[in-house]
Amino acid sequence: MAQLASLLPFILMFVLFYFLLIRPQQKRQKSVRNMQSSLKKGDKIVTIGGMHATIDAIDEGTVVLKVKDGSRLTFERNAIREVVESSATVASPTLDKVEE
Repeated sequence: MAQLASLLPFILMFVLFYFLLIRPQQKRQKSVRNMQSSLKKGDKIVTIGGMHATIDAIDEGTVVLKVKDGSRLTFERNAIREVVESSATVASPTLDKVEE
């Protein structure tokens, strides 16, 4: 019983670290992987360096980006931080209700 009592603080510390540090980091990594795998031509993105561009072509591991001045740059897919505007922005139709 004394051995269990001496291990209890370490077990609680591991559980605390898991829920406060490890699990949120895994969720962030999963969302970034999903975002990077769902990239499409025409998406407006921001790279990890802060460059704003539009995706011109996509390969397995690389992405060709078109910047505002028309030049095309090749980046690794991992260099994309976020999608600012998706090319497939689908506007959901709104139903107008008429009051009688």
